[in-house]
Amino acid sequence: MAPPLELVATAAQLDAHVEAVADAIERDHPDGVTLVGVLKGSVVFLSEVARRLRVPTRLELLAVAPYDGAAGRTRVVKDLDRPVEGEDVVLINAIVDTGLTSDFLLRHLHAAGPRSLRVGALADKQARRILPVPIDYVAMEVPDRFLIGYGLDYAGRYRNLRDLWAGDGAALGADPDRYVHKLYGATTRP
Repeated sequence: MAPPLELVATAAQLDAHVEAVADAIERDHPDGVTLVGVLKGSVVFLSEVARRLRVPTRLELLAVAPYDGAAGRTRVVKDLDRPVEGEDVVLINAIVDTGLTSDFLLRHLHAAGPRSLRVGALADKQARRILPVPIDYVAMEVPDRFLIGYGLDYAGRYRNLRDLWAGDGAALGADPDRYVHKLYGATTRP
């Protein structure tokens, strides 16, 4: 039987986790920081962390895509818009699971010559870790389940949910709208 839809964190709990991450980044970078978000999943987390920082903050975005799925290879499909050489950089991920993408991005960003390079993640899924990736700022550890909401999606759906949910990935594969009614209520407005 498929695991049921389960609430992992409420919007209020996520707010508290984001506040803790922002406080830690601010303590470590009192003179300012460049946050580099990984599209599209990190956008909500990136925005919420950035809004809470009370130090000069620059935002940059990267996007990656697999180019050899069987081998787990990744390529950059949208690079930084400006150099980060000599800057304190925090790579912001929505989720770190296997560590493969984060490792690739850390190597990519390291080559850009930042003064410092750290990693922040909304969700740390340690149960799936293949490569040990240092995560300096973790909002929360999560179960080895398929997550949706707060920036995480399935086929572009559910990304805008304020809460974080664990669902059945196989069931979503069969019906991407499986949880729409439950999570959004009525699908049309009067």
